[in-house]
Amino acid sequence: MTHFPALPLQTERLTLRPYRADDAEAVFAIFSDPRVMRYWSTPPWTSTAQADEAIESDLRALDSGRHLRLGIERRDDGALIGQCTLFDIVAGCRRAEMGYALAHAAWGRGYMHEALQALLRYGFELLELNRVEADIDPRNEASAATLRRLGFQLEGLLRERWVVDGEVSDSAIYGLLRRDWAEARR
Repeated sequence: MTHFPALPLQTERLTLRPYRADDAEAVFAIFSDPRVMRYWSTPPWTSTAQADEAIESDLRALDSGRHLRLGIERRDDGALIGQCTLFDIVAGCRRAEMGYALAHAAWGRGYMHEALQALLRYGFELLELNRVEADIDPRNEASAATLRRLGFQLEGLLRERWVVDGEVSDSAIYGLLRRDWAEARR
């Protein structure tokens, strides 16, 4: 993991860590839930084999430096409740995209905000990123609110960008610059 030093990340209530093979059942439970996948770019998973494949792929990508996907684990009980990701990392431009998902049972408790604060700190301080982008379905008001609380700005709308299970949806593009992130922390 030389591409991504200083892992796992710790917050007051969470540990952000690379996936392990034994996470497959929890990962499948999250990504097979239609409520979690409502605004995702793929339909809900239908097989635990999808979780196994995703974990294997993520571990290879982590080792190669292609992307950083971290499971979100509650510190008090060790439950894996979600994931957050820095992907499409463009080192020369010091830019990455950010993605995230949280188990329905964990919604409304501030876990994602806490996890993304730690992920952004890692990206801006350790990886020396200058810009982080997020692409969300504009109907996902909770995700938009999370991004705004973190300091992201809505930068544009890409109309009819996704077709998932026959449903066409737009993409709202949000961006956060390192200088804005640093200023907000002062």
